[in-house]
Amino acid sequence: MRLRFDEPTEAFRREFVAWLAENAPDEATALSERPRSTAHIPGWAREWQRTLFDAGWLVPGNPPEYGGRNASLLQVFVHLEEMGRRHIYPSFNPQGLSIIAPSLLVFGTEQQKQRFAVPILRAEKTAALGMSEPDAGSDLASLRTRAVLDGDRFVLNGQKVWTSGAHDADVILAFVRTDPEAPPHKGISCLVVPTDSPGLTRRPFGSIVSPDDLDFNEVFFDDVEVPAENLVGELHQGWRVATRSLGHERAMLWLGFAERIDDLIDQGGSELVALGLDDDALTLDWFGDLVVDAHALRLLGYRTLAKARRGVEATEQSILKLFGSEASQAGALRMLDALGPDGLDPDRRSAPLNPLHEAAFTASWWERYLRSFAGTIAGGTSQIQRNIIAERVLGLPR
Repeated sequence: MRLRFDEPTEAFRREFVAWLAENAPDEATALSERPRSTAHIPGWAREWQRTLFDAGWLVPGNPPEYGGRNASLLQVFVHLEEMGRRHIYPSFNPQGLSIIAPSLLVFGTEQQKQRFAVPILRAEKTAALGMSEPDAGSDLASLRTRAVLDGDRFVLNGQKVWTSGAHDADVILAFVRTDPEAPPHKGISCLVVPTDSPGLTRRPFGSIVSPDDLDFNEVFFDDVEVPAENLVGELHQGWRVATRSLGHERAMLWLGFAERIDDLIDQGGSELVALGLDDDALTLDWFGDLVVDAHALRLLGYRTLAKARRGVEATEQSILKLFGSEASQAGALRMLDALGPDGLDPDRRSAPLNPLHEAAFTASWWERYLRSFAGTIAGGTSQIQRNIIAERVLGLPR
């Protein structure tokens, strides 16, 4: 079987590839390091995002006024595919681009779209996602951060954690409890909270990758006042916004995992040849598994894409997320095993550093493995994905 797209979709691909060849910034080869957090986004990266926005290539499925060109689902897919092949990031504020701005475009008022969504898409503002709390990680319904409506304002008290990029964000899309008497999923609301609000404190901290890799934050709300007009969607209906927000994150997440596995196969294979392991039976066995995983992931992803194009609900999303993240992680661990002590060398990088590349593609092998844990956590942990598959796909009891 040969899978191919129709001619209009391939024409769309050719147009985008030609545009990339003409417009990708010189810094893609001139600079030597990618910023490790949104606190250090260089001016050229903001300009690159604005260039994509103005040309309609930032989010092609959006209308032109929101950085797109009303592209079809298949056209959106090939756009992501071509960006992925080059490991090019459209934005160094991925939460803002892929989760927060789309949520505002779906649920926000016209004023919220113009005040927040458009500046986020144009890289004029950065945004962070305030979901997780110390006692509410994957189980968002357990959140305790409280917002009390007082006239024309909400008053917030509580804490968020693991809030990526919050220390540099202009706004936080925060999920808060507005009705403590309601069932857990019913009493949540969503607010856009400016980070310069009195009483809001952001405290960045390092990660397992490095204590200097400052992207995660604790965020504290102490009587923070937020205008009622910053409510996104309906009062107490934030669960709908949250579900849609994570839907944006998961929609084509599998493609990123497929690209990472492809990259592991390509660059990892070269490393194994250099080590003289290309004729070792055990090495060939696990490496073959990795190749099979890459094909299986793409074929299941294409099936999901085809169903979505027909308007059929794709129950495979959680399967793709679970399978892709864990296969990517397993492959990175196998490479570390094969490299031995050399795998711990921070200077033994699998590809030249490129500031347009996502960090997972340009890191040392040890760092790649550490970063793979983000894949098994972000967008819903592997454990949560297994619950979803069991209950919603297989129909098993809770």
